[in-house]
Amino acid sequence: MSHVFPRHCHGNAPIAVAGDGCFLIDANGKRYFDGSGGAAVSCLGHSNERIKTAVKQQVDQLAFAHTGFFNSQPAEALADLLISNAPQGLDRVYFVSGGSEAVESALKLARQYHVERGEPQRQHLIARRQSYHGNTLGALAAGGNEWRREQFSPLLINVSHIAPCYEYAERSDNESLEAYGARVAQELEDEILRLGADTVMAFIAEPVVGATLGAVAATEGYFKRIKAICQQYGVLLILDEVMCGMGRTGYLFASEAEAIDPDIVCIAKGLGAGYQPIGAMLCSASIYQTIKDGSGFFQHGHTYLAHPVAAAAGLAVVNEILQQDLLGQVCSRGEFFQSRLQYHLGQHPNVGDIRGRGLFWGVELVADKSSKQPLDGSRMTASRLKKAAFEAGLICYPMQGTRDGKSGDHVLLAPPFIASEEELDQAAAILKSAIETVI
Repeated sequence: MSHVFPRHCHGNAPIAVAGDGCFLIDANGKRYFDGSGGAAVSCLGHSNERIKTAVKQQVDQLAFAHTGFFNSQPAEALADLLISNAPQGLDRVYFVSGGSEAVESALKLARQYHVERGEPQRQHLIARRQSYHGNTLGALAAGGNEWRREQFSPLLINVSHIAPCYEYAERSDNESLEAYGARVAQELEDEILRLGADTVMAFIAEPVVGATLGAVAATEGYFKRIKAICQQYGVLLILDEVMCGMGRTGYLFASEAEAIDPDIVCIAKGLGAGYQPIGAMLCSASIYQTIKDGSGFFQHGHTYLAHPVAAAAGLAVVNEILQQDLLGQVCSRGEFFQSRLQYHLGQHPNVGDIRGRGLFWGVELVADKSSKQPLDGSRMTASRLKKAAFEAGLICYPMQGTRDGKSGDHVLLAPPFIASEEELDQAAAILKSAIETVI
């Protein structure tokens, strides 16, 4: 009998014993194509020798040094590499252990920044419906995933949630893409004015919404308008790239596709590629300088900040992405994967939308293609699809509640950057078969 507290108490997950390229292997020798990278984590597969060597060498040299006393060379080198490739204005990196910690750090830094610059009345945070920003209480409050929030709502801080930029389901038939994007972006200014123009500290959003909506990118021009509104009212723009960053969309930082410069960025998942748990919060030089010239101390911290072994893994991962031109490969393989998803699923009567960017794709399932009516939630389509695909040897990330937290189903796909065209085509074919089995 196991004493591990699992994610699902009534499940009986197989034991993973090995990784080979894009595949995980269980104790019975069965191979599973990692079509979602776990949760968009394993971007370089499971057996990269250069990254494994970097981790082993760092353990041999220095396993741990608390940041209350020391800096470490891997953390310094990784910070330099990230900033040299980051959007303009970002200047400092705060290393943590994962995405939720990165978001918590961002929220607390935003608050402290305004306090230290003499605006303690800035206390409100604005986010978007159908977003996901993590599972710690601050990050959960910021997120708009109602299923995850519901039972913990009495413990959550009050956060305003405006509409996502989700044109497939929420754009009117007679509304252009440009007009739709402008309309939903305007909700940010309206909410700022409702709360009080000098009381809002930050707006947080995913450049490409991941788990909760299924790889939804904004319409063209949306984020430029969002950035302009934030600048107009002195609101910090926090971009959550935990799932969509670090090359996943074909850019090292997902905001590059939107041609905007955020004030704070959160990254994780692909930063360590599963070889070590690591995340980071990047902030602008002006934010850092405000803290430095004020108290000189960010009132926040965790034991494993900038862990040397995790930083060494992150450094090896980012170098691998840049030196092997994997960003270009993500773009080219992403186009191929999109074409195969369209080939296998585009005409399926229950596939309403295929969307994404790079190697980050979502397939939304519907009861009726023409009306876009979602499937009956009581059918538990997402969970049954996950099981059917897994049994067929495909790891994917189905999710229920796409539309409003309760209705709607989608599948998120985030295969490793190293996946071959043959492997990607096979993954699309298996997904088609699993959908036909379940629906």
